Amino acid sequence: MTTFDFGNGRVPAHQHSNGGGWVADTATVSESVFVGREAMVYGNAVVSGSDYAQVKGNALVSGNARVYGNAVVTDNAKVTGNAKVYGNARVSDYAWVSSNAWVSGNARVSDNAVVSGNAWVSGYAEVSGNAEVTGNAEVTGNAEVYDNARVSGKVSGNDVVSGDAVVLW
Repeated sequence: MTTFDFGNGRVPAHQHSNGGGWVADTATVSESVFVGREAMVYGNAVVSGSDYAQVKGNALVSGNARVYGNAVVTDNAKVTGNAKVYGNARVSDYAWVSSNAWVSGNARVSDNAVVSGNAWVSGYAEVSGNAEVTGNAEVTGNAEVYDNARVSGKVSGNDVVSGDAVVLW
């Protein structure tokens, strides 16, 4: 039996046939998905679809997280908990999507941004910098949230939230 240490001790695992990244035997990863050599998928995470989902760089997908469609998780990004990243969404750099958050459509989460709680980022929205989108927040349309902005409310359309702004319900 092959094992790998994902950070909490060795567990049964294997290297994915499309990219060579490590996948815990408890996780589910479709053969069509690309898991890069340094990437990790573990826990009960699912990376699936007949499309082109990718987990690459030093990215990790763990817990009960789901990544599917044409979604890309790359660089040092993390998708954890019960989070979902799907459609053409992209999570990159050191961004973290966690808890029950959803990132979908053509949305982008990058830099050191955090999307957590029950937050939803969709459409062509972008969350970047050190921004935090938390709670029951919704960032949709072409909205942008960046710098040190904190959002727990609704940002939509062509809204831009930046600097040290705080948007609450």
